[in-house]
Amino acid sequence: MINKLTSFFARVFFTVAVILLVVAVVDWFLALFGWHFTWVTYHPGRLLEFSGILMIFVMVLLLRQIRESLRAGK
Repeated sequence: MINKLTSFFARVFFTVAVILLVVAVVDWFLALFGWHFTWVTYHPGRLLEFSGILMIFVMVLLLRQIRESLRAGK
């Protein structure tokens, strides 16, 4: 049960991190032309930070899954 839960959270965090990354890059690119997303309250750099934090959690969850699968194999 815990393996399914961690796998689910890893996928959700990864998806949200990629979405934040795409929004940050697009907003940064639009800022070159003087436009901004009005519905995004954070600057692109802050969105990249949030994306990086979520990716760290994804890496931790994946490393935990690897550790558990190695323990089960012994």
